[in-house]
This record gives sequence, C-alpha cells and structure tokens, in this order.
Amino acid sequence: MTNDHHTTEARGSQDNSNRAVAPTAAAVAVAGAGFPAAAQTLGPKTTGVAGPGEFAAGVVEFDKTAISSRESFLNFGCEVAKENPPTPDWKTANVYFERKFFNEKMRMPDGVDVKYWGFEDLLRGNGARPFPSPTIRVQEGDLVHVKLQTSKGPHTIHHHGIEPTTMNDGVGHVSMEVSGSYIYQWQPQHAGTWIYHCHVNTVLHFEMGLYGALIVDPKPDAAGNIRAFKDGPEYQVEKIWVFDDIDPRWHELEHDAGLCGGDVGLNVFRPRYFFVSGIVNTRATTNSTVAVTAKRTDQVLIRMINAAYSVMRIQFDMDVEVISVDGHALNKPWAKPYTIPRGEWFEMATATRYDIIIKPPNMARTGKARFQFTDWVTKRVHGATNTNRLYVGYAETNINFV
Repeated sequence: MTNDHHTTEARGSQDNSNRAVAPTAAAVAVAGAGFPAAAQTLGPKTTGVAGPGEFAAGVVEFDKTAISSRESFLNFGCEVAKENPPTPDWKTANVYFERKFFNEKMRMPDGVDVKYWGFEDLLRGNGARPFPSPTIRVQEGDLVHVKLQTSKGPHTIHHHGIEPTTMNDGVGHVSMEVSGSYIYQWQPQHAGTWIYHCHVNTVLHFEMGLYGALIVDPKPDAAGNIRAFKDGPEYQVEKIWVFDDIDPRWHELEHDAGLCGGDVGLNVFRPRYFFVSGIVNTRATTNSTVAVTAKRTDQVLIRMINAAYSVMRIQFDMDVEVISVDGHALNKPWAKPYTIPRGEWFEMATATRYDIIIKPPNMARTGKARFQFTDWVTKRVHGATNTNRLYVGYAETNINFV
C-alpha cells in the first residue's frame, strides 16, 4: 500500500514548546546523569539527522507526572498526567529524530476508506505519511533524541526493548502522556530488530497504526561492513517484513475506548485486510518492497516483525537460519542460531521479531515465502472460506536468486 491510496482527514497542529519549568519545592534537576559520551558520527544506515537537535534540558516537577490522582486498581491508566516537560537527564545527542502524530484515511483496494494513525518523519520524510510509520535506525552507542509532537489526544513513544530512564520510556502510567511535545533520550547497547509504538491505550493505538520498525546496527567491522550484529553474519541484501492486519471496526473507536473498565469489544478481533510491510496481501508476491531478488553469491538478511494481532504462520521454500529473536542475537553458549528446514511452518506471536539469514544456494533457485494470518483462539486462517482472496489471511512473496 503506498501513499497514493491515502486521503487526508486531519493534520495535527505543531507544538514546539519544550519550555523550562520554574523550580518548586518538588522540582528535581538531574541533567546529564548516567550516560556515557555519545558517538561522534552517524552510522552508515542511520535514518536520523546529526545531533544535537533541539535543546530540551531543564528542571522537571516530578509530582506532576505519572498518575494525576491517588493511584488505585480502578484508575490505573485512566488519570495519567498530561505533561510536556523538558528532558530531565538531557545530554547532547549525536542522532536526532522528530516524529509527529497524524490522522488520515487509507483507501483499501476494495474502495473502503479506513481511518489510521501514524508517526510522520518531519526531518527526512518529505511530507510522506507511510504505513507503517518510518523506520528509526541507529547504531550501537549512539545517544539518540526523538522528539514527539502530538495532537488529537495525548500520545507517547515507547522504544520497545530499549532501556532508558523512566521518564524516557514512553509508558504513560509511570511517567506522563504527551499532549504537546517531548524529547525522548536513549542509548542502545545491543544491535537488533526492535519496534517503537505509542503506549497510550496501547492495544487500540497499536492497531490504529502508531508503530514503526526500530533497527540498531553494530558499528562497522574492520573492513567497514555492517553485520547483523557484532561478529555476526555478513549480508548483502536486507528486507524488513512487517506483518499487520486491520479490523475496520476497531478503527472507528475513539482515543480512550476501552480504558477505565469500558467494554468496547476489544476482546473480539476480526481483521478484514492483511499487509506485509504496508503492501496488501494480494500484491505482495512480486512487489519490490517485499519480494527478494539477490545474486547467487549473496547472503540475505530478513528482519520479520509481527505487528498483527494474528498469530503468524510462516513457511519458506528453502532452509533459513534464525540468528536473532526479539532483538537478542543467538550468539551465546546457551542460545545458538538454528535452522528451520524448508517447507516447515513456524509461528510468530504479536510483537515477536525474528532475524533470519538465507545463505547462497548452490545453484540458481526461485522459491517463495508464505504467510498465514491465524486467529489467536481458533488458530484458523482468517477469512479462509471467503472467495475473494483480498479478505483471506494469506500472503506470499517471491525469493529469487539470479
């Protein structure tokens, strides 16, 4: 699915106010705490711009963050403080990103417009509002700033799998929800495949489209090559496969639907549309965003992210080697890479990430990868009996060595 199918519904207003807060008895300043010096240059594949970016240091009134009233089981997540504080442990970043919430409609191949949300890249996106949201890609050791600008209700960015300080973790229940703007600061220590997403009413907002891939590369090796991870396998061709499915009913719900005990039917998920990296299932076979074309001598790295609320079942026509799971390299004595034989189906749950390597074949070979979107309870393929392939939870793509 490309931006050609998008029709604008509303554009969020931009808020650049990262103001310093006047000190009070409850205010605490912790600028610069706990971070080693940042790397000085951008990684070769980095998708951000060179820091330092916008200045955001200041004093934070911590009594205005987290739950805004006395916390209880019933109000946890319901009365989260809406704040736009400075970054409490701010240091100069070497990589800088800006992400702005947007709200649009995406036209499906059957002509139906479905509301979806996303994060626009204000610095390098050239006005594009893609689905999924633009990839954040950095290098191990970078000190990263990501500025979030919100509208139409508060949002956050949680950099899933990264370990920042609490204020920078983007989990509203324990910090704050952003109603204007905030600069998140973090420093990745491990190369791998991760995701970033909104952590406000998470189940719904993730389904609405507020997520994107987050890739951490190792530093180049002695030969200047970027490997899958430090001392890991080399690769010449790379693909990022993001699986997603859309239940149009969910996309008509409001920002806070289902919070505070409300039953809006979020236990029932019946997707009607299915995607691989934003490409609708019926077009994934040959689309260059998904399909793999490599030389016979190339080693292929595929980063698979399950952003669907389906359990994904996946099959390859060739042996593949799993080298990393959920951002963690299988390079330890207790966690070694393993081979999934050709023709064998395997499963990925929601938010799971697999990095796999396809090694060069001994001869020219054309094969496929197949994807089944299955119900989390019945384990049946969604829409399996529908005569229109568009509504069947199945996709495939070509893998060609030439």
